[in-house]
Amino acid sequence: MNTESLIPDADPASTKAAAASVTPGGGSVSPVEASASEAIAATPQQPEAGGQRCGLIAIVGKPNVGKSTLLNALVGQKISITSRKAQTTRHRITGIRTRDATQFVFVDTPGFQTRHHTALNKSLNKTVLGAVDDVDLVLFVVEAGSFTLADAQVLALLKPGIPVVLVANKLDSVHRRATLAPWLKSMQERHPFAEFMPMSAKNPKDVERLLQVCERYLPEQPWWYGEDELTDRSERFLAGEIVREKLFRLTGDELPYTSAVLVERFEEEPGRTHQRLVRIAATIVVEREGHKAMVIGEKGERLKRIGTEARQELERLFDAKVFLELWVKVRSGWADDEARVRSFGYE
Repeated sequence: MNTESLIPDADPASTKAAAASVTPGGGSVSPVEASASEAIAATPQQPEAGGQRCGLIAIVGKPNVGKSTLLNALVGQKISITSRKAQTTRHRITGIRTRDATQFVFVDTPGFQTRHHTALNKSLNKTVLGAVDDVDLVLFVVEAGSFTLADAQVLALLKPGIPVVLVANKLDSVHRRATLAPWLKSMQERHPFAEFMPMSAKNPKDVERLLQVCERYLPEQPWWYGEDELTDRSERFLAGEIVREKLFRLTGDELPYTSAVLVERFEEEPGRTHQRLVRIAATIVVEREGHKAMVIGEKGERLKRIGTEARQELERLFDAKVFLELWVKVRSGWADDEARVRSFGYE
């Protein structure tokens, strides 16, 4: 079934006037009458074809709405770690996708923190605020059919004048699609969204449609990065992130989110069986002795598994042979110590 247009253009005044078209009846087409996995999007005036396009797109939302999964899907390769644990993303991660004449520069941000006012959380929120200051487009990610106080607090951060696409993610988990029409109407009343995009970040067709939507908002200008670049982050940084992902995934809810990973050594040399060999030494930092024992596990089995899974993924990511050493240290109260938070690489 064809995609239906809800909003005639990206102008805030016209989007408000068109909000009534979200609801069924009166000759309008309901969102749920279109294929639920398709974009419900406007068609802004296309600039004249010519040179290259390039622009900055911020991905924002509360913790655990799928921002990092969405970034990886948009880039076409994993560059941001994911886990079920809230606050997995802690840094501004730039992902780059170049195709045809367009270069998309996506920025994945930490989920905005409202519950705990630690030095770490203040740093994460500063990262979010910095990311939405000067962008061409914002992707505001929520769970389809849901809007919480935490979502509202993120929405309040968005500045007027920057177009915002409502990405209603995790559409595959919505069992009653008929509830989406009134929900979308209520969302349009909250903010003059430029477009709606009900989708699943795990559905390649949905991701393709979102890329097409994003492209319309990018200005004509030269690319900022090389055609083959995927991120502005270093391999050293990615190594620490991959270790932290495996740490969170293999400890589940047992380990507090304040645990961190510091890469102490990252050395590269020619390899015998591979083009190159990378030696990495990293320290897992926890706040209590009990957490240290939890990470190490009985006879060191959990730490060994964390290291093995991280090494295997890093070898695929770097296309290199990787030797990885992991250590666990206790640094009590580090997440509430501003100086130590900065020393651990947070803004």
